[in-house]
Amino acid sequence: MHYKRLVVALILLPFIYLYIMYLPIEYYVLLLLIVSFLALSEFYSMFRVKGILKKACLVSGISILVVSYFSEDFIPDIIILSVIVLITIRLFVKRDPFSSVSDISPPLIGLLYIPGLFIFQTYIRKIGPEWIIFLYATVWASDSMAYYIGRGIGKKKLYIEVSPNKTVAGSVGSVIGGIAGAILLKTTLVKTLTLSTAIVVGIVIGIISVIGDLVESMFKRNAGVKDSGVLIPGHGGVLDKIDGALFSGPVLYWMLTIMGITRHQI
Repeated sequence: MHYKRLVVALILLPFIYLYIMYLPIEYYVLLLLIVSFLALSEFYSMFRVKGILKKACLVSGISILVVSYFSEDFIPDIIILSVIVLITIRLFVKRDPFSSVSDISPPLIGLLYIPGLFIFQTYIRKIGPEWIIFLYATVWASDSMAYYIGRGIGKKKLYIEVSPNKTVAGSVGSVIGGIAGAILLKTTLVKTLTLSTAIVVGIVIGIISVIGDLVESMFKRNAGVKDSGVLIPGHGGVLDKIDGALFSGPVLYWMLTIMGITRHQI
């Protein structure tokens, strides 16, 4: 299983790097739409959201990301419109009013959790493709270090009710990985960062990645599944691979804004 994970990563990562760094921003938005669609489909399968409600949610997810690219001013409008449409669909497709709140909760949470958080990655891409690489490389460095340190020396459980395999040592490894990834990217790709700033950003992303991972584990335990899907051999589903980046994206964007790094390319 571990060998398969490494092979898949070694094949995919160079293509992802070249795709993000050298193609226009429209291609990254297209990639976000595809990934968001797949992850949202997995989320709705976990919580058995079906039929016209699922289709409306998937269309809403695409609409939210498209609007985030063309006009940030209309994002609240498209989100509110999506909520109105989904609640109206629930009103008419199921005449029984009982369980209406529990029926509509997973569709709405899915929209906010996946395309809602992905909005910030369109903002980051507008600042520069190197920051998307920074985001994912730092998150994956955190995940990898958490995996190896947790597996090697982790004994004390971090949050056994949500994720029995995660350990305190693994969480420390996540922070170490975040720092190492941020310093590596500061040295090679985003030289505008100072060393001290890179360390702070790495610490924050290392912590947020753990929280993002725990949130997805919470959803999976609620749904009674081990992985969100089986699309990526050895890695599980699409949602399993982006859980840390979903939560880290907004935080990185806010930190870049505070640092005054807001150069938009369109």
